[in-house]
Amino acid sequence: MRYMNNATSRRPQPLLILTPSHETEIQSALLCCRDHGVELRIRSGGHDYEGLSYFSSSASYYIVVDLFNLNDVQLDLESETAWVQAGARLGELYYAIAKQSTSAPMAFPAGICPTVGLGGHIGGGGLGTLTRKHGLAADNVLDAYLMDARGRILNRKSMGEDVFWAIRGGGAASFGIVLSWKLKLVRVPPKLTFFKVSTTLEEGDRSNKLIHKWQRFAHDAPEDLFVRTVILKVDKTIQTTFESLFLGTVEKLIPLMKQSFPELGLTAGNCTEGSWAESTLFFSGYKQGSPLEVLLDNTEIQRAKFKAKSDFVTEPIPESGFEGMWEIAMEEDKPIVILEPFGGRMSRIHESYTPFPHRKGYLYNIQYLVKWEGDGVEEEQRHLKWMNKLYNYMEPYVSKSPRAAYLNYRDLDLGTNSVDGKTSFSEASVWGAKYFKGNFKRLSETKSKFDPGNFFRYEQSIPPLFHK
Repeated sequence: MRYMNNATSRRPQPLLILTPSHETEIQSALLCCRDHGVELRIRSGGHDYEGLSYFSSSASYYIVVDLFNLNDVQLDLESETAWVQAGARLGELYYAIAKQSTSAPMAFPAGICPTVGLGGHIGGGGLGTLTRKHGLAADNVLDAYLMDARGRILNRKSMGEDVFWAIRGGGAASFGIVLSWKLKLVRVPPKLTFFKVSTTLEEGDRSNKLIHKWQRFAHDAPEDLFVRTVILKVDKTIQTTFESLFLGTVEKLIPLMKQSFPELGLTAGNCTEGSWAESTLFFSGYKQGSPLEVLLDNTEIQRAKFKAKSDFVTEPIPESGFEGMWEIAMEEDKPIVILEPFGGRMSRIHESYTPFPHRKGYLYNIQYLVKWEGDGVEEEQRHLKWMNKLYNYMEPYVSKSPRAAYLNYRDLDLGTNSVDGKTSFSEASVWGAKYFKGNFKRLSETKSKFDPGNFFRYEQSIPPLFHK
């Protein structure tokens, strides 16, 4: 399901939407835009939370290059790699892996939503159910083809290691147009286990105690186990659901849970065994028994009005902190809070390995979402005010100096570049340090060398270091 923020309807419309079927069409468009002072927006899946892949709030003239026709997936099971064009969706990649790696099951560690485009997902990092075992999607990229501001198509060797580093989690659209990624596939067991267990505030303080215990358990658990928490408002109460993927059988999972998280009360009856491909359907919300072909369905688009923010947590939040969150959540119609654990391999990867720095020392990531259906500025402002209230309330409980954020949950409230494209490094650090911490300077230095004219720019693009 693709979420497209309708608030973007108030922004200037593109001169043209180009849907290329060959890279030469992209080259022609890029060179034309460069020569005539027209900006580019690059869209793969259309999931940019602030709509920056298909709208502009700053440029008077711009075009959108929509890569959805460039969706080829080529697997090489012998080398355990895949070349995937940037317009391919996660579902298309997962389907190809499932269909072709039947004798020795393979997977790729990326996100949960099957309609997310590979181009932007990897460019921002890429969290998913296999993150604790294998790291981010960006951590598992071996090569790429990138078109620069001169229309040249470069691979890892010709673009250089600094640029290759930058496009894997630093926002690839700041440096060029990613045409395709070479991915390192990972091996998975033939049989995995997944479950969902829910509790509500109607059960007394059980929800609070479970989520408090979850904070340490989910981070410290064996890396074969991923347990996230999804918090929703359901029937005038708060529902907390624990969703899990375990790289093993139910027989192995139950003793582990009884020893480390007995409070959840997990039983074999709560669990489903299946392949990795079936687990992707499970987390995507499809009914059990759905055919794998649903992963290829890119037609379902939800035009949702929504706002999102993110946080990272380094110390367990006290029970009183969650009690305050419940109270604020009850004020909104459709609040969603998602907590996804780190630990495992993420704690063993250095924060400068890719631009995504939130590794060792981070317990989990938080995504806050609010959706609404009404029209009008007044209605929108009411929900945005609620989101800001929740975000401000959480400040004492989350990471500090800086208060970290995740690029793929883009948030323009953190700050934006100037309209003239001449934002300084220090000015952009207001938001850049939150996404990238100390890696922001290296990103800016790389931008200065690779795209000194700042052709690839948008509201939160990496600025050249020398801009004043």
